[in-house]
Amino acid sequence: MENNALNDRVDPNLRDEMLAELFLDQMMNDFKKSKILEEIDQSLKRKDKEAFLRLTEKLKSVS
Repeated sequence: MENNALNDRVDPNLRDEMLAELFLDQMMNDFKKSKILEEIDQSLKRKDKEAFLRLTEKLKSVS
């Protein structure tokens, strides 16, 4: 019910813009996480502890 009241007060164009921005932010975060996870896998294969630790910290900051 509250959600409907909010939708009535927000300009539909602004609401759509905000939703698109949220969607793009989420997609970018998902992409970054995916790339970091790939790099973590590679560091494990290489047994590169320093890279693994650095990348896991980086992953925490993206999450």
